[in-house]
Amino acid sequence: MTIVFLLVFQVCDLPFGKMTRYTATFLDVFDTRTEVVGYAKNKEDFLAQVELLKEKLIYYHELYDIYQDHEGINNIKTINDRAGIEPVVVDREIIDLLKYSKEMYELTDGQVNVAMGSVLSIWHDYRERALADPEHAKVPPMERLQEAADHTDIHQIVIDESASTVYLTDKEMSLDVGGIGKGYAVQKVVDYAKEIGMERGLISVGGNVCAIGERIDGTMWRLGIQNPDLESDIKYVQKVDLKDKCVVSSGNYQRYYEVDGKRYCHIIDSDTLMPADYFAAVSIITEDSGMADALSTAVYNMPLSEGRAFVNRMENVEAMWIMEDGGIEYSENFETFVAE
Repeated sequence: MTIVFLLVFQVCDLPFGKMTRYTATFLDVFDTRTEVVGYAKNKEDFLAQVELLKEKLIYYHELYDIYQDHEGINNIKTINDRAGIEPVVVDREIIDLLKYSKEMYELTDGQVNVAMGSVLSIWHDYRERALADPEHAKVPPMERLQEAADHTDIHQIVIDESASTVYLTDKEMSLDVGGIGKGYAVQKVVDYAKEIGMERGLISVGGNVCAIGERIDGTMWRLGIQNPDLESDIKYVQKVDLKDKCVVSSGNYQRYYEVDGKRYCHIIDSDTLMPADYFAAVSIITEDSGMADALSTAVYNMPLSEGRAFVNRMENVEAMWIMEDGGIEYSENFETFVAE
């Protein structure tokens, strides 16, 4: 894994010495691009912090992996492999994630369901085959999706905290934490960054971006929300100013394939078992990256009026919807974050 450092600019003089802003980028953690922005007296100090953050991200990536085994770790794949066979002793971080996932399941009325693995794996396989052979791209048969949906009862995830085990009582069930795991992990890394002394910075892992404190000049971090129309010359559809907040976006432009000119993205509505097609993208701003990740998925699957009412009922949560025609809709107070 390669880390590339870039000295951006000298920011200012402080009583304890000059601080410089640095940016580090590395790839292949959570199968996406990670960028860390922060301040330090020198590149070596910044490098030391980034190495620690990278190690944490790799740890969570391996722990929440549903596709690969990792030596010495019982991860989400291990739990899936032993579904209906036996409980699996796991790290406390997996138990905490699954408990939080159950809370998000209740909050979103089942739209965020980590027990949807049997359905999501079918869509994943069809998408992979379609990307390899677009001319023969197909949509999964509804009968097969419905059969898989019979094995998505989140209450059949049995957690024994005293024994530190997780057991899937249904042998046909599998977990997929893709709608929440990365955001949850990013929040854990943000908390760790503060513990090791990062008072100001940005951590961006794919579509999950968290602002720690503010910039050294006292202004908020300015972040661009990506245009889901990747062919447009306009890279960002909106810019927001954040301090100690996270913004997470979900949309149909990230992972998808096409059948007969229709786009099928990776975000699957738990009610219809099909990709939602209300919007091009949804962005959530809140204080916790795990919640933002979960809510961006849930709200993407709701019609606009339902999603707006849902968001407006919650404190410290705002949303922006990008419509298929490029139009933009906001929750009640989202525009307070929009950069002037």
